[in-house]
Amino acid sequence: MVAVDYHDDLKEVQEDAHLAALLCAPAAAAPFDRLDWWRGLVEECGYFPVIAVARDGNERAALAFYRVKRRMEALANWYSFRVAPIVSPGADRVALLSELAADLAGQAPHITLSPLPDEQGETAELAASFRRAGWLVFIEPCDVNHVLHVRGRRYAEYLATRPGQLRTTLKRKAAKVAVTIETTFNPESWAAYEAIYASSWKPEEGNPAFLRRFAQEEGAAGRLRLGIARADGVPVAAQFWTVEHGTAFIHKLAHTEESKPLSPGTTLSAALFEHVIDRDGVDLVDFGTGNDGYKRDWMEEVRPRFRLEAVRPLWPGNWPIIARHCLRKLAPRPSRG
Repeated sequence: MVAVDYHDDLKEVQEDAHLAALLCAPAAAAPFDRLDWWRGLVEECGYFPVIAVARDGNERAALAFYRVKRRMEALANWYSFRVAPIVSPGADRVALLSELAADLAGQAPHITLSPLPDEQGETAELAASFRRAGWLVFIEPCDVNHVLHVRGRRYAEYLATRPGQLRTTLKRKAAKVAVTIETTFNPESWAAYEAIYASSWKPEEGNPAFLRRFAQEEGAAGRLRLGIARADGVPVAAQFWTVEHGTAFIHKLAHTEESKPLSPGTTLSAALFEHVIDRDGVDLVDFGTGNDGYKRDWMEEVRPRFRLEAVRPLWPGNWPIIARHCLRKLAPRPSRG
């Protein structure tokens, strides 16, 4: 029989051995699925968590939320590539998620999950679970995710398929900067990354304490790949990657504005791609969310990300939301002349 409970104290999550094992390496396949990631969001970013857990024997299904007044949203921020339900391997996903969706009606009348993947039908599966439980569900694209499937290639084979302009830039500029790639956390190198970011075209860092903490944890676990490019000994470009379960995740990258003529970011990207493909042997490189033009030079596939909004139809506060979505469906689509 499926039971559902909720935790606003992450220490309680650790007390469930089956759930704790599901939310840490090696079971968790990505940083965003780990309890440590959620703990960082809570302790460094000020979120008030609600971890919803469905239990059936030793099997678990969990969704992580935070509260915003009467609404619950996915426990994520701008550093999260995706959110998704965490379910025990081999469990009856339909039963667990359906029971979870039904019980959530007693927690909040309005739930938002974003950014959701759908490569394995995750978004459709969640939508069906909420609909079975009497929720009105609205789904819309909210972002994109650029990825590279390595498919057994060596770096040289992969590089040969890149745009000619990128390869020409590497031939002309690569010797103008020196690159180092570190796999353990080095405070001096991280300070260099922060200084480069502050001097770059990037917006102000959302939560530097969260990011530093994450880098320290990944360094301690051996998953960190921090690249620094230097011109005449001065750090001019930095990239923060991590590697696990055959995937390289590209979290952050920046170069100083004054170093732009040297193209240090291109040289640094090439060095990191070579490292994760030839040394780490990854199968996938994930460039996170966002449709920045430079990602298309390195990636070969674009995957959609979705926003799922589930509302209880009888709660008056949801009626404007329902009306808005209905009007969108009724609005005429622009003609393609």
